[in-house]
Amino acid sequence: MTHRAGRHFLQIPGPSPVPDRVLRAISAQTMDHRGPEFAEVGRKALDGMKTIFKTDQHVFIYPSSGTGAWEAALVNVLSEGDRVLMYETGHFATLWKKMASKLGVEAEFIEGDWRGGADPDRIETRLREDSEHKIKAVCVVHNETSTGSVSPIAQVRQAIDAAGHPALLMVDTISGLASIDFRFDEWGVDVAVSGSQKGLMLPPGLSFNAVSEKAFEHSRTGGMRRSYWDWREMAAINPTGYFPYTPGTNMLYGLNEAISMLHEEGLDNVFARHQRHGAATRTAVRHWGLEVLCRQQGQESGVLTAVLMPEGHSADAFRATALRHYDISLGNGLSKVADRVFRIGHLGDINDLTLAGTLTGVELGLRKSGVPHNEGGVAAAMAELEQTRFETLAAE
Repeated sequence: MTHRAGRHFLQIPGPSPVPDRVLRAISAQTMDHRGPEFAEVGRKALDGMKTIFKTDQHVFIYPSSGTGAWEAALVNVLSEGDRVLMYETGHFATLWKKMASKLGVEAEFIEGDWRGGADPDRIETRLREDSEHKIKAVCVVHNETSTGSVSPIAQVRQAIDAAGHPALLMVDTISGLASIDFRFDEWGVDVAVSGSQKGLMLPPGLSFNAVSEKAFEHSRTGGMRRSYWDWREMAAINPTGYFPYTPGTNMLYGLNEAISMLHEEGLDNVFARHQRHGAATRTAVRHWGLEVLCRQQGQESGVLTAVLMPEGHSADAFRATALRHYDISLGNGLSKVADRVFRIGHLGDINDLTLAGTLTGVELGLRKSGVPHNEGGVAAAMAELEQTRFETLAAE
């Protein structure tokens, strides 16, 4: 294999680039996960994740992908034959529904067009129709990684309450957490699902459930038969800093370092940075004459931007060209939008200069691929970044 000078631009919507500080933490020698020193590591990780979810309630950490945390969320509170209401925001909402169905849950979809987040009014209307309260949970994806759309979680909770419905609110914030604002307690979320490889700036391998007292009570007497995913097993030993089975020890070292980095920057500053980068990316896309997939104003993601290709042009061919010539990885379109969309990730440990390099790679790739576009998208984005930088400084 030929060596390529310079850094590779990993600009997919996760896994995101891992900061050097986190890599160094992960590389420390593995310790005894039953020994006295590990208790401090475990407690620090569990308490630290509460600050990221913004909760005083339960947080559980699994050595798994986000898919595992999806399953944990479902099997702890639902039984076979239970009905849940889900909203079709994109590919990952669809996969969560598919999992629920495989587990024997009756999953009802509110159909969406993949171009915006969940509509709280439609959720409220459906819940009002459910006079017998057969729907046990409402499941919504916070930041839909396949489309770049954000669902208004606080408004979804308001819709559930306005309908006078007892359904639990379950939220997938795998790509939203630590990148865009999420408030577990304040928004009245009952179960939240997340993963390590997005805004938390870690490799894949850890997943999380944040759990309300209401949801935990459901798990005490209900749910499906489970072992590995059982919240009760976690809750019995986690207060000591330990886990019921071997945890991802070195990943927890990295997690503690990542949490420290997020708080050193300040979560509100982290969210503002992602918002700026999302806005600047959309400015570039529109200057190029291309279309942002999310068309619901105010629901565009700060984590990624999904871009529709012009008719007759392959998104996958463009991505391959950009990778081959400019060493930049961009996200592919998934299922319904396969080969029609490419996704620009702008999450995690990136700054204005990283984003400018990313957008330069995209613009060069468009030119090399012969995709019709207007030149100057990078300059337009840089002007946007400079303007918002001054606005941020003035606010400080």
